[in-house]
Amino acid sequence: SLRHGGLGLFGDLKEERMKERCLCGAVAYEATPPSSGLHIGLCSCRSCRKAHAAPANVYASVPRADFRWLRGQDKTSIYESSPGKNRHFCSVCGSQLIAEHPGETNVLLRVALLDDDPGARPVEHIFLGHRPAWCDWDAGGIARYQEWGPEGEPRNPQ
Repeated sequence: SLRHGGLGLFGDLKEERMKERCLCGAVAYEATPPSSGLHIGLCSCRSCRKAHAAPANVYASVPRADFRWLRGQDKTSIYESSPGKNRHFCSVCGSQLIAEHPGETNVLLRVALLDDDPGARPVEHIFLGHRPAWCDWDAGGIARYQEWGPEGEPRNPQ
């Protein structure tokens, strides 16, 4: 596979099943990356930003035939966010699980739910022009920490 900085751009886990689960663990599924490798992208369209409460959604497309619910499918809800596009989410914790267009051959995974590093890195960012103005990760003056900052977990002011 193509390599960049020691990381596979198109996935080194071609035959391994990737496992994902929601925040509360009620719903889990697994999928096998396409034989061409995992193509990870980011989307900053309004629909993705609103659905994920984030400046971008990180997605990867996998063949529907290589996708399987492991548990909790009865705990999922579906929202049709645009004509023909269904977003599946956990009805317990609200985690976005997958998106799909019924009848199409692929489903879109939510990469942030992966239990392990998929070995691939994003290769595109779509709807970049829709990214909110406040979202500038490279701006100077933003403190960066590996975990909590010196104040600990953010809390409401007293």
